[in-house]
Amino acid sequence: MTSAHTTPLIIDVRSPGEFATGHVRGSVNIPLDRFAQVIAEAVPDKSAPVILCCASGGRSGMACNYMQRMGYQQVSNGGSAGAVSMQFGLPIDRL
Repeated sequence: MTSAHTTPLIIDVRSPGEFATGHVRGSVNIPLDRFAQVIAEAVPDKSAPVILCCASGGRSGMACNYMQRMGYQQVSNGGSAGAVSMQFGLPIDRL
C-alpha cells in the first residue's frame, strides 16, 4: 500500500537576482525584505506544507520562525536551495 505524497510548496527567500542565478524547479521567490507583507496572501492555507530555502539557511530560518509565529503548522527550513534540490530530487533552474 502506498501513501499519497504531496510535494510541499518551496519558497526561496533570496533576492530576485540571487533567485535568477539558480533556484529549485517549481519554487516561488518571496524575498525576505517583502516576506511579512505578502506571505499571508501567497500561502493562505496555514496547514499547507511549506519548505523555505535561501543561500545558506539563515534567511529561510528567519522566515520559518515568522511563519510559525503566524500559526503555520507544517513549515520547515530546508537550508540552501541546493540542499532542497537534493532532498526532493528537483533540478536547479536558472532564469
